Order: sequence, then structure tokens, then C-alpha cells
Amino acid sequence: MKAFAALLERLAFTPARNAKLQILQHYLERTPDPDRGWALAALTGELELRRVTPSLLRTLAAERVDEQLLALSYDFVGDLAETIALIWPDGAEDDPSLSDAVTLLRETGKAALPGAIAAMLDRLVPSGRLAFLKLATGNLRIGVSARMARMALAAMGTPSVPEIEEIWHGLTPPYDALFHWLGGGARPERAALAPFRPVMLATPIDLEGLQGLDPTEFVAEWKWDGIRVQAVSEGGVRRLYSRSGEDISHAFPDVIAAMDFDGTVDGELIVRRGDEVAPFGELQRRLNRRTVSKALLASHPAGLRLYDLLLWQGCDLRTEPLTQRRAVLEAAQFGEGIDLSPLLDFAGWEDLAALRANPPVAVIEGVMIKRRDSAYVSGRPRGPWFKWKRDPMVVDAVLLYAQRGHGKRSGFYSDFTFGLWDGDDLVPVGKAYFGFTDAELRELDRFVRQNTVERYGPVRALAAKLVVEVAFEGLNRSTRHRSGVAMRFPRISRIRWDKPAAEADHLSALEAML
Repeated sequence: MKAFAALLERLAFTPARNAKLQILQHYLERTPDPDRGWALAALTGELELRRVTPSLLRTLAAERVDEQLLALSYDFVGDLAETIALIWPDGAEDDPSLSDAVTLLRETGKAALPGAIAAMLDRLVPSGRLAFLKLATGNLRIGVSARMARMALAAMGTPSVPEIEEIWHGLTPPYDALFHWLGGGARPERAALAPFRPVMLATPIDLEGLQGLDPTEFVAEWKWDGIRVQAVSEGGVRRLYSRSGEDISHAFPDVIAAMDFDGTVDGELIVRRGDEVAPFGELQRRLNRRTVSKALLASHPAGLRLYDLLLWQGCDLRTEPLTQRRAVLEAAQFGEGIDLSPLLDFAGWEDLAALRANPPVAVIEGVMIKRRDSAYVSGRPRGPWFKWKRDPMVVDAVLLYAQRGHGKRSGFYSDFTFGLWDGDDLVPVGKAYFGFTDAELRELDRFVRQNTVERYGPVRALAAKLVVEVAFEGLNRSTRHRSGVAMRFPRISRIRWDKPAAEADHLSALEAML
């Protein structure tokens, strides 16, 4: 576990993406099988283990240390796994393997699990205990995506990232066949029908950036406010993938049923009722579910709005120009709930700017701009595709609560709840974890420590003094929030040290943006 613990620590405290890639590559090259395979599965979210609950961990810790000391330590540290890792009494230290930890969490029965966890913690040093507990709770927040992990794999041998991604969903941990291939062995047979193909992404642009481009060489379409997906139907197998390659088919049986075609298409997953596209908040009701009820299928029917296609009836069209792929797409027939995103009619960039400023429906979040002759290539190449999103919405809010962050931010209060005025009361309307610089984080942390009025475990209630400008991408009505609204992608865009809390915005101003 020492090597895995060191990997997690280095990844958590390394902000640079290329440096993370190098750290991960070195670990995978130097760590023997099957430990490196289990580590890869854990980092990519493919490792299925018996999850350990926080209540079980608290019970185990309370049996080894004073409960008051545990509570005070948790309040200071702000993370239960880290608290237990630090406060757990040292035992007979040795170095069990990651495979030992995985076996424990996969095969130990419910009755024997508490004792097995305690015995494992006794064998580990603090860093190893933290790694084990993060693994057990499924909370590996270290800034490594599944795609980044596959990029590190590609750096180990000759297979490219697209080649790895096309067989990924047919592989199972600890990936012996994959590492054999990377080491020069035979390529694994494509075990998964209807595999994921890496998607093509757009780069941000604005009106000034467009001025140097010829509008006649581009087409444009609306950027719909759903989630980007890839729908694959091949050989009788149908799968729906997120843009990162996660198989989300189980949550959208209605979409799977409508995929009566032979090919791979790129589009936006939306909730739709007839021709009407519902706000993103309604799509969220369908996301991250293992199963979906008949009632939810009826009340929140999902569909696809297509942008492009990669393969069609056995032909790989990714190297063909966009105009040709679009012609095939327009000639195709699709089932109920699947249609094409229409192209926009514009003569110049000013025309497109006017369309962007006045979209026909509120669920449009901008425009996509694509070269007519662009091939479909994986990743984010600069030049073929651009996205011109609408300007973010902004409100001035008051900080109400703060909690410590994780990883390199574990020593700072970096998770903030903010609110708006509703009459004489401040009502929480959202949370933000980013948008500020490291220097601003230190200032915010200092403010929290100097202006705490009450504590609720790891959460601090703050004096209503500090106003922050909060930017966000969208707004939906919500019955789950006291304010009745929910923001999409909120972030702190500015700290208003100059503005009194009494001058922060009112809830009515936010409701007017709906």
C-alpha cells in the first residue's frame, strides 16, 4: 500500500496536468501486476468494492480513541478518512499490497468487515491508512480523469489513446491483457461490442477571435443545454456513453429503445416532451441512477439531439469532411425522440452574434461553430471546432457557511455556501468551490477563521459580512432547495470586499433570471 499511498499523495498535491501524467505513467511502469491494474481501476472508477460507510468508520475509531478527541480532530481536519488515518493508534507496521486491500473489500462478508478493516488499519502507517480508507469509501478525489489515466497508458507503449479507448469497455480489472499489449504483446480482442470512440471537442472563442476567420468556411448550430453523449448501435448491441466514455445505458432505457439504427452518432442527451426541450435541471433527475422507475420515464422522457456521426452502416466516416457526414446524417431515419440539431443561417459573424444573443428557447447555452471540411478527430484540436457560450449570469451573494476542502486544500476553508436576501433573512442559494486564485483562497480562509459565529461539526457558520460575486451558467426551479432555485456551475468570480452585505442581491433578482 505504500506505493499506492505515495501515488495518491503526489497526484493530490500536483496541480499541473502533464506532471500528473508523468507521475501516473511512472507508477504504472514500475508497479507489478496485479497492483497496478487495481490502482488503474480505482482511479478510473471501474473498481467495484464493498463500500464502507462513514458511520462504520466512526464506530471503529471510537473504539480506539477518545470520542471527544475524535470529534475535535474531525472538526479541525474536516475529512473523516484523513482524521482516522492520523489519529488511529500505530500497530505492528508492515506493507500489505494493494491487492490485499482489494481482496478484503471485495470478499469480506458484512459481519466480518469491521474487524477486517480494523486489522488492516493496524498494519498501515498513516499515509497507507488514508489511501485504504479513501479506497474503501470510494472518495478518490485527486484530479485524475479516466481519460488522463488512458493517456498515461498510451505513453507506456505504442498503442494510442483512441486505440486504448476503443477496447477499454471490453476489459476488466486488473487488466492483465491490456498491460501485456502495452508491453509489446498481442492486442486484446475487442471484447465489447458497440465500443466507445473518443469524441471531438471544441475550443472556446468569442467575437474578437472570430474576426480573423472566414464565415463562409464554417457552419453553426445551437449548443443545447444537456450532456454530450455518444450513441452506438452495432451488431444488435446498443450503448449510450458520456463524452468521457462512461456507459450510462442503464439509466436511459427509453433512449436505448429508440436507437433503431446501425452506427455511432454524436449528440446531446436531453429531456424532451414533443418538440420542447426541458431545462437541464430536469435531465439531472435522470442522471447517476442505476435504475429508473416507470414513473420517472413517463414524467422525464429522454431523447437525443444529434450533431454528427462517426460510423454508419459499417463505414467509418470520421476522416470524411463534416459536410459529407452531415449529408448522411440528414438522410438517415431515426426513432422517436431522436432528431438533428438544425444548422443556423448566417452570413457573417455579426449575424451569428445576434442569433446567439436571442436564442429561440432558454435551454440553448450558446452556439457551436465548425469548419465545413473538418474531419472527426479525437481530443480538442485547435481550429476545426469552436464553442461560443452565452455570457454567464451573475449575482452578488453573502457568504454564509464554509467547510474545509480536500487534497491540497485540506488545510483551507474552500467550500462555501452563499445566500441572497429574502426580506430580512439570508436564504442559501448555492455552493461554490472554485473561481478564486490561491492568494484569494488564503484571504477567504483568513476571513472564515476570524468571522466564525457557530460550528456544526466540520462546517462553520459565518458572520454575514462578506459579499462575493457568483457567476453561473444556468438556473432552474428546484423543490430540493429552500430558495426554490438551483444554479448550474456556480463559481466565485470576484470577492467584493468593498460592498456591504446589506447591498447584496435579493432572491427576487435571481428568480427574475428564470
